[in-house]
Amino acid sequence: MGGHAVSSIYFGLNPMWLSTCLLAVTYAVIISEKVNRAIIALVGAGLMVVVGVMNQEEAIRGIDWNTIGLLTGMMILVSVSRRSGMFQYVAVWSAQAVKAHPGGILLLLQFTTAALSALLDNVTTVLLIVPVTLAITRELKVPPYPYLFAEIFASNIGGTATLIGDPPNILIGSQVGLDFNAFVYNLAPIVVVVMVVQAIMIHLVWGRSLRATPEAQASVMAMRKEDCIQDWLLLKQSLVVLTIVMVGFVLARPLHLEPATISILGAAILMLLDNWAHHNEKAAHNIHQTFGDVEWITIFFFIGLFVVVHGVEVGGLLHLLADYLVTATGGNLATAGIAILWASAVLSAIVDNIPFVATMIPLIKNMAPAYGGPDKIEALWWCLSLGACLGGNGTLIGASANLTVAGIGERNGVPFSFVTYSLYAFPMMLVSIAICHVYVWWRYF
Repeated sequence: MGGHAVSSIYFGLNPMWLSTCLLAVTYAVIISEKVNRAIIALVGAGLMVVVGVMNQEEAIRGIDWNTIGLLTGMMILVSVSRRSGMFQYVAVWSAQAVKAHPGGILLLLQFTTAALSALLDNVTTVLLIVPVTLAITRELKVPPYPYLFAEIFASNIGGTATLIGDPPNILIGSQVGLDFNAFVYNLAPIVVVVMVVQAIMIHLVWGRSLRATPEAQASVMAMRKEDCIQDWLLLKQSLVVLTIVMVGFVLARPLHLEPATISILGAAILMLLDNWAHHNEKAAHNIHQTFGDVEWITIFFFIGLFVVVHGVEVGGLLHLLADYLVTATGGNLATAGIAILWASAVLSAIVDNIPFVATMIPLIKNMAPAYGGPDKIEALWWCLSLGACLGGNGTLIGASANLTVAGIGERNGVPFSFVTYSLYAFPMMLVSIAICHVYVWWRYF
């Protein structure tokens, strides 16, 4: 980053320390959760430009529009397809497939959640699955907490398997140039192993002791899955468009397309089809509802965060830290990889994994020359992804899906205490990272 990027700093302050202080204050307020995180990120971003760390042109260059586009497109796709009722159908189907046995439902809902998280994204998946889970546990008269806890874990584990499953992966894929297939090839095998081990642990903690009366089981078996489907035409359209979008992600490289283009085009086509089917007042209502369903708070949080992190990068701190990391690990790629895996896991449990990964990406990029160039450090990206995505399970604030589930749970009278959750979750998270440690060591180093 040359001098052109850095405009005149006020009072002759050092741009590196100024940008670092702004980042630290931004993070501190985000972690305190006293003010909405999108507001804080945008204030931090504005200050980076106003105090002269960089000019507006450079700030905009720091925003990763591919990530923004991919997130927005997937949010719209899910908002429209959700109206068909297909996700509720899947949840009721899972419950009935195991004859409404509470332990079996706990198991199947986890795997359903993990699979959906890999294809949609983890926050969206829990928004769809949790309300149905609460309905099923109410019918069965069993405690909902184990189910919601298991779904948090499953959504973060399943989301780790693909480019689009978890926001940290979207960031890594977009900024490093790794495509959908690279994520599946490198991460899906270990995600399956971690998911199976996780399901066994949850079965041992809760699954064995869950019981329901025959009458309660009969009432779940009596639920009509077909009644979940609100709009059969929209269901067919959604399945076709979602399938085309997934194929698009797989073929993105030969087609020379970015994930954002594929998901935004898919979203636009699905909205067009839905609009065509209802060319009346309902069409206008549907469009307003769809755009209202986009999580603008998340989108603007990302925009602000990109600018803040880019300010620190322009200021030069990340370059210094990268040199320090290379020296500390003795220039050994394996040591660096394992250090990134464990540090990412523990830190992602403490701070939200999205800002953590946004800061780590330019830092790891700066390490590339020491190891012989960007193509030599691919393993470090998989260590970062596994650590950040799975580490997010460790506490309630580790990932967005956790807070989403806790919020829905508490609105429905299921208390989510930070301490109780962490006492169960942190040790389970460490087990999954230990499994990943063995995997990355065996596969890459």
